Amino acid sequence: MKLERAKNTKRNMVFGLINRIICMLFPFIIRTIIIRKIGKEYLGLDSLFTSILQVLNLAEMGFSSAVVYNMYKPIAEENDDLLCQILKYYKKVYFAIGMVILFAGIAILPFLTRFINGEYPQNVNIYVLYILYLLNTVISYIMFAYRGALLNAYQRFDVESNISTASKILCYVLQIVLLLKTKNYYLYVTALVISTIFNNILTQYYTKKLFPNIEGRGVLDQEVRKDISVKIKGLMISKLCDTSRNAFDSIFVSSFIGLVQTAIYNNYFMIMNAVITLLSIISRSIIGGVGNSIAVESSEKNYSDLRKLNFGYMWISGWCTICMVCLYQPFTELVFGKDMLFPMSIVVMFCVYFYVLKMGDMRSVYFEAAGLWWENRFKSLVEAGLNLILNYVLGKYYGVKGIILATLISLFFINFVWGSNLIFKYYFKSISSKEYYTQHLLYACVTSINAFLTFKICSAVTVPSIVGLFFKGVICLVFPNILFLLVYCKTSIFKNAMPWLLKKLNA
Repeated sequence: MKLERAKNTKRNMVFGLINRIICMLFPFIIRTIIIRKIGKEYLGLDSLFTSILQVLNLAEMGFSSAVVYNMYKPIAEENDDLLCQILKYYKKVYFAIGMVILFAGIAILPFLTRFINGEYPQNVNIYVLYILYLLNTVISYIMFAYRGALLNAYQRFDVESNISTASKILCYVLQIVLLLKTKNYYLYVTALVISTIFNNILTQYYTKKLFPNIEGRGVLDQEVRKDISVKIKGLMISKLCDTSRNAFDSIFVSSFIGLVQTAIYNNYFMIMNAVITLLSIISRSIIGGVGNSIAVESSEKNYSDLRKLNFGYMWISGWCTICMVCLYQPFTELVFGKDMLFPMSIVVMFCVYFYVLKMGDMRSVYFEAAGLWWENRFKSLVEAGLNLILNYVLGKYYGVKGIILATLISLFFINFVWGSNLIFKYYFKSISSKEYYTQHLLYACVTSINAFLTFKICSAVTVPSIVGLFFKGVICLVFPNILFLLVYCKTSIFKNAMPWLLKKLNA
């Protein structure tokens, strides 16, 4: 089956956007209902259990990414027998991973209360709730989940998005009805399990329909297993780093400060993560094409493409950062209420967190497409270790500010600086990294000045509630992009990148 890269990229982005909008909108509605109907502490429990299970998901070790990477070549060569062998191997490993998570999750049960500082809702059994969350995670692995690798490998992210959209709508509607009619949190969590089962059944159905010849059968060659194993080792360490950055933040907030502060922290994090997931549509949509380009083009050609992609991406990321600086507080107050607000200093830290994280995204696309996970192992270990240590030390003495600062330090110095050095060391070997860093410094400076000016203009809008938010949104839509255009229009990177990016979009 020949891949249509341009066509796949376009529909991946369209249906991915629809999916992300739904996944952004409904959680805000549900969190608002939980706060007003049953209490903030329940949001804290949800965040805590989700974070614990993210840690347990380390058992997956990035296995799916390594499998998808090893599917690219047999797909290009139309080697269905090898694909079937890989799929069977994947099925066995995913079942084993599900069992590991199940038993590890059960082992944590006696220690649940130690992760909670202060009171938690007394009218629910936290152990029963935790088991429901654990069951949902285990089902996500053992029930047809392995077939999702085919959609990724064949660049059919659009199908995956549509399946996710259908199951998420089912989940969200069920949760809203159950919360409003019964206020029963057990039923609310049970809806998660139902939607996961529905999602996996749809995945099984559509992958069989799209790829009827690909079934798990045969024995995978030892050399291919060895190649997957090497990549898994590197991916496992990278995943440890990502988990320490995201999941442990909530655990530390809960341990040091309490469930209410955890709920407030996760409201802000959820807003930021919603923007992150929207931007991830771009990276997920282009990674297959980048992988093909790495296979057939020179590193010099690919670096030229990276510069252009990075320019467009940092323009979008900078604009999103500016919108967050100006709209974070009024949006949070409108949706969750005044008593769920952090001070503006923490809001600015969240915005810097977001921008620094986005600085490495396009580089990471090329890193992943080149399969350099093993070369990334030491960097990821250092980042994970540093983040955990700083989370404990700074979080203990400075609370939420300390936890975000800990993440910022490890993100910038280890993830961005060290991670960028690695791609130039192992792939862009003949190219100096100086220009790459200089461009990022320019983008960061322009975005900072732009954010300051836009915030000052938005601050002049004193209209309350949703009307004021609308006017501020219009300002954020127009003013920052005009300023970006005025600053960049005479630069060489603008003149090279914009025609190239527009041509790709119209291809």
